[in-house]
Amino acid sequence: MEKKDDNYYIEKVKNGQANYFSYIVDKYQDIVFSIALKVLRNREDAEEMAQESFVKAFRSLHSFKGKSKFSTWLYRITYNTCISETRKKKHHFIFTDDVQIRDEAEELNLDGIPEENREKYVKSALEKLPEDEYTLVLLYYFEDQSVDEISRITGLTASNVKVKLHRVRKKLYTILDDMLKEELYAIL
Repeated sequence: MEKKDDNYYIEKVKNGQANYFSYIVDKYQDIVFSIALKVLRNREDAEEMAQESFVKAFRSLHSFKGKSKFSTWLYRITYNTCISETRKKKHHFIFTDDVQIRDEAEELNLDGIPEENREKYVKSALEKLPEDEYTLVLLYYFEDQSVDEISRITGLTASNVKVKLHRVRKKLYTILDDMLKEELYAIL
């Protein structure tokens, strides 16, 4: 069976076949929930806001013009829905100022961690990040979103996204380094 792209299903929904929206929900529900959970830090709120994000996306699908990837558009709706919810609860996020850094992307270097343990350590390290930093890592490394797409999703400038990703990589390195040292001390 030929796999259709998002635009096929979007056009079906726009043409009145609402049942095709279930494909979109099935495809994106895990990442939408992950974004909501990291921003809200509460499973019930995240489930509610993930559902609310899909409702908003469905109601606004007619406004999706295809100028960006559908996933970018959906993640932006999710992120904004969750941020609005946090504002209702009087939580405030502080964003760093724009800083110039080099344009080439750095990769996380995990060569020092044995391959069989990498996933365990990385998951554990990611759980220690604040929600905004986790969201950036999730979008960039796991959802393959570009810096420009992340900028559109989060409302941050591209340079701010680069700075934050750079700082998060350094922070993850420190977290992973500390975890490995702790394990080494436990062995000795």
